[in-house]
Amino acid sequence: MTTSETTGTDTTGTATTASEAPAENTNRRQPFPRGFLDTISQGWAPRADAPTAPRQAAPFAAARRERLSHEFRGRRLVIPAGSLKQRSNDTDYPFRAHSAFSHLTGWGSDAVPDSVLVFEPTAAGHDVTLYLRDRADRTTAEFYADASVGEFWIGPRPALDDVAVDLGIATAHLADVELRADDLVLEADPDLTRAVSELRLTKDEYEVEQMRLAVAATARGFDDIVADLPRIIATPRGERVVEGLFHLRARTDGNGEGYDTIAASGPHACYLHWTRNDGPVVPGDLILIDAGVEIDSLYTADITRTLPVSGRFTEIQRRIYETVREAADTAFAAARPGVTFRSIHEAAMAVIAARVAEWGLLPVTADEALDADNGGQHRRYMVHGTSHHLGIDVHDCAQARREMYYDGILEPGMVFTIEPGLYFQIDDLTVPEEYRGIGVRIEDDILMTESGPVNLSADIPRTADEVEAWIARSAS
Repeated sequence: MTTSETTGTDTTGTATTASEAPAENTNRRQPFPRGFLDTISQGWAPRADAPTAPRQAAPFAAARRERLSHEFRGRRLVIPAGSLKQRSNDTDYPFRAHSAFSHLTGWGSDAVPDSVLVFEPTAAGHDVTLYLRDRADRTTAEFYADASVGEFWIGPRPALDDVAVDLGIATAHLADVELRADDLVLEADPDLTRAVSELRLTKDEYEVEQMRLAVAATARGFDDIVADLPRIIATPRGERVVEGLFHLRARTDGNGEGYDTIAASGPHACYLHWTRNDGPVVPGDLILIDAGVEIDSLYTADITRTLPVSGRFTEIQRRIYETVREAADTAFAAARPGVTFRSIHEAAMAVIAARVAEWGLLPVTADEALDADNGGQHRRYMVHGTSHHLGIDVHDCAQARREMYYDGILEPGMVFTIEPGLYFQIDDLTVPEEYRGIGVRIEDDILMTESGPVNLSADIPRTADEVEAWIARSAS
């Protein structure tokens, strides 16, 4: 990795030699010779052509801004994109703008750090301005000497005028933004944070298209994994190979993963958020893969499939797997416009309770386990919820009010997961030995329409028979 051994700049932005730079900057900086300083601003071709029309997301983002403006008439709103976050020393994590900022601007993976969207109240609503760091003129030291924002280091940044055309938003230089004591600032003001979260509960036409694209890319990632099972099995840390294969697909077809990939083989599948991914993938075990591609618009899929590593389920594995699928299908059948969001979970849990009771794993009946006040014994084997909203965040709309989310009503345009599971820990003495160490989850991404739910990820094999055939095709 190239190090930022450059000259410093003084407070006016003028290039300085190492001997003139502040003391704290001299330990790793090298002086530029005078010839470099005299010629670096010369001999550059004109910039690339500017955009001539707004991007596809622009009109949809404008409609979202209007809805937010209507809710906060007379209040000044400040929506920061966020800043780079330090990983270690002088290296940063890849930048991803705040989801609400991207949702309201239409700016995705190409958003510029430290940008700020400001809603200035007017008699008619709000004037909205996007403040960002303008492209550095090649006559300034920032162009070559600033490793955090300089074009020599990170590549070209967009000019203010170009962003204004691209996003259909008025722009101004970041240095001109003013913050006031009575501003409503995202993440600092609970009402604003709640509102931008609830704004995403129903998806518009553009968002639905992005979700379909994210699911399609994720499906290709799962195909990559199944096709490379022999190498995965042969590698001592095969879970890492699974993670790496999916990462390659996510970076090839999108911005990256929407969340840390879970590649949980054998008893690791019983740990709900296993992301260490450092174990072997052993024939005879199951591997639970929970992964999603985040495309460049920042919309992400969230899909889980559980595969028999050897290509075929054992009798016990198939029993558990098909029970989870039964719970998922029952939840899907219960989902329709006008019912509560929590009814999806209730439908899935009724199946889970009935089956584990049949297997003799509960100290009470299934009905007793489902009692809201005194039950819950079956939750030992599925402690998580069955559904969450999905979109530009993997757990989208997380700051919405309970009455709008868990107790809310399903409406056309909502996108959510259905993801029941069964997990029998390797050391759980309440289950027979042959169940221990088996974890199964099936997760699909669902779009609610006027006529009912649509499974966006239905083309990824789901039934036990389909999964076995999938693996067999890849091996042939």
